[in-house]
Order: sequence, then structure tokens, then C-alpha cells
Amino acid sequence: MRFKSSKVNEFRLWGLVLTMLGMGVMILGTAGIVFWGQKAQWAAAVFLILGMITMLGSMAIYFWAGVLSTSAIVIECPECGRQTKVLGKTDRCMFCKSILTLDPSYAAKAAEEQVEENNSNQS
Repeated sequence: MRFKSSKVNEFRLWGLVLTMLGMGVMILGTAGIVFWGQKAQWAAAVFLILGMITMLGSMAIYFWAGVLSTSAIVIECPECGRQTKVLGKTDRCMFCKSILTLDPSYAAKAAEEQVEENNSNQS
């Protein structure tokens, strides 16, 4: 499995990364005015617009994660006993990262992946 945490948490992570990137780009743009004065105003405007677009992308990802989170199936994790959300056929627990599935045909594959992952972590 490609995800090392639950899918909802992965979406939230990318939203946070875009937020930080957008703020960094905006700060970089305004820092240009401090270092180069009035002749860097065009660069500040470009960087502020790029940062704003990045922040809007972050907002869209957070909104999408919220919509997915409200439609997710809530189950109790068999490993840690806490309630977690499952998106798709397989997902991971938000707390203990164990692989969860609702489809019996995927259960054997998920169990094998979990055993392989545990063995590689112990080595």
C-alpha cells in the first residue's frame, strides 16, 4: 500500500504543505521589496499572486478532505479499539496505522502486507 497513514490524513497533510508553501512564497515576494527597494515591486506582485493561488489550492484540498471525511465509513479498529474512518476498499487506521478493509477479498492481501511491513520494521 502506498499510504503510510490514513487517506484523510494524507489529504490534510498536502493541504498543510500547500498552505506553508503559499505563505513562504508571499513572504519571499515581500522580502524582495526590503532587499531591492522600489524596483522589486513587480516581483512582489508576482510572488503574492502565486502565493494566493497556492493558498486557494490548499483551501480546495481542505474542503475536498472535509467532504470525503463526512462520507467516510466509521469503524472500530481491531488493533487499537478506537473509531477511525475508512475511505475506499482499503485504508489505514488514523491512530495505529494498521491496514483496514471492508472487502473480504482484500482481507488476505491486507493481512499479508501488514505482516511484511511488521517484519521489515523489526529488522
